[in-house]
Amino acid sequence: MHEHDDETEDHLPPSRSQRKRDVEALQDLGRDLSRLSRDQLKKMDLPEGLLVALLEYQRLSSHGALRRQMQYIGKVMREIEDVETIVEQLAALRGESAAAKAEFHALERWRARLLEDDGAVTEWIDAHPGGDAQLLRQLIRNARREAAQGKPPKSSRELFRLLREAG
Repeated sequence: MHEHDDETEDHLPPSRSQRKRDVEALQDLGRDLSRLSRDQLKKMDLPEGLLVALLEYQRLSSHGALRRQMQYIGKVMREIEDVETIVEQLAALRGESAAAKAEFHALERWRARLLEDDGAVTEWIDAHPGGDAQLLRQLIRNARREAAQGKPPKSSRELFRLLREAG
């Protein structure tokens, strides 16, 4: 590190990995929005530029044009300050309750704890005695390895599914 980096450590921008996760989340959101009907999109309180981009996406048929338009949608979404409002509208449109969102976030927290703390594994197994402890441990090992090697989080996603199914 350079000397001046120590002074600004508290004011560092998000890490490259965090920026990538944020962009991927926006891309997923854009993809979800693009799958809504024109009427559903028009009923939402979306910024005009995003609505126009999504309606244009639905009009296109060429694979290359669709890909370019989805990239454009991602760019438009990165400029929106209050993305959470859009997420909430989409959740309401899908009929997702606050309880379902809370359960989702609780499972995300469990997954994070399991990946960081070996003690959490025992805690989860004790709380869910019918679960497959061997598969759980295998997915955790694989997810940790994938994260360390910068690979796609395939095992982390499978771990989330396993946790959700164990309910």
